[in-house]
Amino acid sequence: MKVLKFGGTSVGSVDSIKQVIGILENNLANGEKIAVVFSAMGGVTNRLIEIGKMAAAGNGEYIEFLKVVEERHFVIVRGLINVKSQSSTFAAVRGLFNELGDILKGVSWIRELSTRTMDLIMSFGERLSTLVITEILKSKGIAAEFCDARQIIRTNETYGMGDVNFAVTNQLILEYFARASALQCVTGFIASTSEGITTTLGRGGSDYTASILGAALDADSIEIWTDVDGMMTADPRKVHNAFTIPSISYAEAMELSHFGAKVIYPPSLQPAFAKNITLKVLNTFNVDFEGTYVQKNANKKDFPITGISSIDEIALVNIQGSGMIGVAGISGRLFTALSHNDISVILISQASSEHSICFSIDPRDANKASEVLEKEFASEITYGYIDSITIEKNLSIIAIVGEGMKKSTGVSGKLFSVLGKNGINVVATAQGSSELNISVVISKSDLSKALNAIHGVFFHSETRSLNLFIVGVGLIGSTLLEQVRKQNKYLREEKFLNLNIAGLSNTKKMLLDPDGIGSAHWKERIDGEGVKTSLPAFVQRMIELNLPNSVFVDCTSDKDIVQYYNMLLDASISVVTPNKVANSGSYAEYISLQRTALKRGVKFLYETNVGAGLPIINTIQGLMASGDKFLKIEAILSGTLSYIFNSFGPGIKFVDVVKEAKAQGFTEPDPRDDLSGADVARKILILAREVGVPLESEDVKVAQLLPANCLAAPTVEAFFNELVISDDYFANLQSDAEANGEKLRYIATLENGKAVVELRTVNQQHPFYTLSGSDNIVSFTTERYKDRPLVIKGPGAGAEVTASGVFADIMSISSYLG
Repeated sequence: MKVLKFGGTSVGSVDSIKQVIGILENNLANGEKIAVVFSAMGGVTNRLIEIGKMAAAGNGEYIEFLKVVEERHFVIVRGLINVKSQSSTFAAVRGLFNELGDILKGVSWIRELSTRTMDLIMSFGERLSTLVITEILKSKGIAAEFCDARQIIRTNETYGMGDVNFAVTNQLILEYFARASALQCVTGFIASTSEGITTTLGRGGSDYTASILGAALDADSIEIWTDVDGMMTADPRKVHNAFTIPSISYAEAMELSHFGAKVIYPPSLQPAFAKNITLKVLNTFNVDFEGTYVQKNANKKDFPITGISSIDEIALVNIQGSGMIGVAGISGRLFTALSHNDISVILISQASSEHSICFSIDPRDANKASEVLEKEFASEITYGYIDSITIEKNLSIIAIVGEGMKKSTGVSGKLFSVLGKNGINVVATAQGSSELNISVVISKSDLSKALNAIHGVFFHSETRSLNLFIVGVGLIGSTLLEQVRKQNKYLREEKFLNLNIAGLSNTKKMLLDPDGIGSAHWKERIDGEGVKTSLPAFVQRMIELNLPNSVFVDCTSDKDIVQYYNMLLDASISVVTPNKVANSGSYAEYISLQRTALKRGVKFLYETNVGAGLPIINTIQGLMASGDKFLKIEAILSGTLSYIFNSFGPGIKFVDVVKEAKAQGFTEPDPRDDLSGADVARKILILAREVGVPLESEDVKVAQLLPANCLAAPTVEAFFNELVISDDYFANLQSDAEANGEKLRYIATLENGKAVVELRTVNQQHPFYTLSGSDNIVSFTTERYKDRPLVIKGPGAGAEVTASGVFADIMSISSYLG
């Protein structure tokens, strides 16, 4: 014997009821002995509550609302019962609606709606759906009988959520089913008192009905048919990567359902638990999927936790004071007072100092709880033994649940670590000695972010997401997006990582989509769906979205954009950028960014500030962290100037080399911007700061490379004319170097706390002598690399290598997130 229960969405339309009938026919065809419980059609119970309140308020429009509900049931009859057989069903349905209409008329007359009357009004939802489906089954030749659960389930007179008298109920069920031969179609949710007055079993009571029947009949299993593929690792409406839990224990299911998992409800588990009956949670619309098995002992799982659940909105009450320390009975008085006033406590947390107790409750009970406690502890508050009682709202609870936590170390550490890395503050926490549940109270605004972050870190075999917000989709930004597109498949399949492009902005348009813009068709989307660019709005929206593992990628050289870095880091959003402006500004701003990133546990990465894709910054940081001391840094940090002086030689005019560099796109539109050495000065300034030398930009000495006449030229064309005039000056520099067996190199040097940028000559023993093309090179002399400096050399400019360096920084953040 097994009991099947179908929820509101399963019986909410003609098509869904066809699915239900197919499931029942398959069971009967296989020789299964079954009983079936039905909920009201989806949304009907809520509508009946609304109609009842309208009637009590004297709002006559309730009659039209009731007609809509009636017509909805008639649509089902017309759609699933042959025309010749419809009349008797229509008559039965109209009879129930006439009865309901009379009750509502009485409510509207006396303008009073008690909980007892509301139970009676709500009972029509299940009575109507079960009646209609019973008649549909009979019309298809299936021997079916309508069973009003009020005949067989007895409760006390607690209306709204009656307590079941199991001794009487079990006997009534056994006697009833002993007489029954046809398929019993049972109304869920409703019951009656010993006097025959209608009661209900609380929301989710149809599951409870099925469990009560199953336990009384010693069923082999109880099947809960709903609209999802079983119990999920998290709410799929909030966590896209949530997946079905194949097997779960009673205890785990109880914990998850208590903390908001609405697939099944805690009371429905209790009768089944007592009889060790397996519950199956199945999908009416995906009948071949195995769903979730809820048993006394679950099968072994691959993860330390089974699932994540949450309660969207709670209030946290805190009572504290020095007069509580060591005083017996405070907790007893506290919770007794709440119990006597029907205030349910969801979570409790108390410090070992006994100085404070905090607990969470339904926000609707917050004011009542405050009044109750202030009255209970009036004397202690008056004499200062207890401080004023505080209530904090707009909070949520997240619970991670799983019996595997007992055997896994580091679960708490992983939970609090991922919350901290995403800037989510924990207001309160609770963990029982059973190690089955760890619960945390957080801000409601962080709920979605926290759920996704926690799910990603615990169910790591599922793809995790790094949410990228990219500003600047010019040469570097578009190259980065193309690299992401090419690498996405590998990252998903091999690294279980999805780089989700959640925001893009160029100088004209911006687009934000938390579900992803995509790296393949981003141009079409930003052109078609984007709105006018507003950097403040882009940043504000990014912060408001509050996505986990967010990274702001600045692929511009914009001087204004850096003002938002601190704000973003403070919002626990990592920043990756090739933009040198922030790190070469004031030393105070540089230090502020470093400290904010450290404080918030996020990353501020800028490897491409100095050498494009070359690992210069990372090397310095690694050596510094390991205790090495920098004695000297020498570097060629401009690909443009590297190319110019690597190409400049005997018989070659300096002006021709500069023109060639400009023609190949190596220089700025005005080559003097490169030849001034300003960019190199910014880079050596950044390196100085990275090794702990607190320099300002004016502390970097830049030796003039160009003669005064070249600098004073009014136009680029005039500048090139002046270079021709100054040809002897550059030719003499080159010939002098050649005569000494040396070469000209434009070098930045940091030594003894001083930074200098100048044109120098180097001999054959110097590592810079053999440099060619537009390569950059850096030489580190440290206490560990004193005799033979550590040299890093390679392409130091270009969109591909710069974008690759940005990509590498992004990937380092994904590794940091675990």
